[in-house]
Amino acid sequence: MRIEYLIPLISYLLGSIPSGYLLVRFSEGGDIRTMGSGNIGATNVFRRSRWIGMLTLLLDAGKGYLAVVLAGWISGSIDWQGAAAISAIAGHVFTFWLRFKGGKGVATGCGTFLAMAPLAVGTTLVAFVVMFVLTRYISVASIVATALFPFWAYVYGAPPQVVFWGVIGAIIIIAKHHQNIRRLLSGNENKLVLGTRS
Repeated sequence: MRIEYLIPLISYLLGSIPSGYLLVRFSEGGDIRTMGSGNIGATNVFRRSRWIGMLTLLLDAGKGYLAVVLAGWISGSIDWQGAAAISAIAGHVFTFWLRFKGGKGVATGCGTFLAMAPLAVGTTLVAFVVMFVLTRYISVASIVATALFPFWAYVYGAPPQVVFWGVIGAIIIIAKHHQNIRRLLSGNENKLVLGTRS
């Protein structure tokens, strides 16, 4: 069997590492799934602890980045890197270790595509910040930025495979925000307030 065929599995397992869950468990002894929104991602962890939330963000992005870099090292193919990106996102969203209930995939998706289209990701992050400043909704900023990434990848001349996998990744991530979308439409979505809690 060619080793390339293991790339989706390796990437999925990397993406499945529940960073936020583990950090909260080891630092506080609690279960982040019983706190706030119940999500294991950086936003919910950030509401609990600023520094743990930032570390969760970095680790979630880092595992996505690592998955794509490893895929490139193993195969040297942009196609396999794209497969690795989607597999890592799927791993985070459907975490094997937590009965396939994970995060929303934003940070992991950011890390995966940073490895393939850094300029497009940089512009996407600018859009994220602008939307967050305007609305104070992390969900709105995430959805808009995620939807814009394939467009920026195309504008900056990224390979067609990156644009294609970017669209697939955006669909997964936005679909995972279905509860946020419903809360936004009903006016019940929580804004992120930047306070002084450590």
